[in-house]
Amino acid sequence: MNSIDVQSSSVVGRERIRFVLVRTSHPGNIGAAARAIRTMGFDRLGLVAPHKFPHPDAVAMASGANGVLEDATIAPALVDAVADCTLVLGCTARARAVQLEELTPREAAARALAASAIGPVAIVFGNERTGLENDELMSCHAAVRIPSMEDFPSLNLAQAVQVLAYELRLAMLAQIPQTADTSKSDPPATAEQLEHLFGHLAQMLDDIDFHKGRSPVTIMKRLRRLFLHAGLDQREVRILRGIFDDAQRMARLARSRCS
Repeated sequence: MNSIDVQSSSVVGRERIRFVLVRTSHPGNIGAAARAIRTMGFDRLGLVAPHKFPHPDAVAMASGANGVLEDATIAPALVDAVADCTLVLGCTARARAVQLEELTPREAAARALAASAIGPVAIVFGNERTGLENDELMSCHAAVRIPSMEDFPSLNLAQAVQVLAYELRLAMLAQIPQTADTSKSDPPATAEQLEHLFGHLAQMLDDIDFHKGRSPVTIMKRLRRLFLHAGLDQREVRILRGIFDDAQRMARLARSRCS
């Protein structure tokens, strides 16, 4: 790959990587995050249900990264903000009930850069006080934890964003080889397509009485993790949903014969 190709690839990667802030309480933190990503060459910022935005404090803390704020997208929920993404990485400061593969910021940067060669990528950060909720982490392919001190793990939101943006910047400057799986002929499934798959799966399991009266929460968490880890492409999602349709059809036939 020559220098022109490398530069072009880096530009495409930057454009496909977005930083998503979820339920941010303080508008100044939005501005500080915008400044953090702009200094590392990124400009795509997504906001999920921010408490106050637009706001003068955001502009003040952006310190000139006004274009990032002006172009920021706003969504009502995380699933909407990452609907088109083929990789979603959720940053969390502590272990949660949702069991996800855990990455360091450096590992996350390498994976995000590789995935950006195929489709949009989201790096997600939660509310300043509570972080990402479990249902929000369930929309993520993997978790990212910054290895801070156990007795004082406190990083503010903009600091956490800066760490991830810095690692992505280093990965791009070092031209880490693209390791995304290009063997599949079909594009990877988007987050939106996976959410539809999970909804269909949950309904199908109910229709075939899989749970036998037990709570479906645990099994659905495990199945979500299984399919997210599998890295499904769009054809595989269609195949699975076809299987679910047939299972539901057979369940309806069985019920009609018994009635």
